[in-house]
Amino acid sequence: MTTIEGIDAGVAPSGTGCVECEAASGWWVHLRRCAQCGHVGCCDSSPGQHATAHFQQTGHPVMQSYEPGEDWFWSFEAQAPVDGPRLADPQSHPSGQSAPGPADRLPDDWQDHIHR
Repeated sequence: MTTIEGIDAGVAPSGTGCVECEAASGWWVHLRRCAQCGHVGCCDSSPGQHATAHFQQTGHPVMQSYEPGEDWFWSFEAQAPVDGPRLADPQSHPSGQSAPGPADRLPDDWQDHIHR
């Protein structure tokens, strides 16, 4: 598998949802996948902002969208999009999984809790 600085294409994602939100029975807006270790965290619009927190804690510089139909990468260091290889499957959370989600954990006023 391809390994370049900040990206290990052979590492599978950590799961189908944000690791930290799942542990706390929380929810997210969209999911992001660390391109180096596979950690799945929630986006910066989400209450927890766990993908960025993962970068801050680990220094892993690149993440990829973990949403169905999206394959873009983002460099936290450059604060810009970057190119990357196809990562190990699966490429996204299951297409039937809601976003925001999980649906059964969303508060009725979830839009009042997101970061814009």
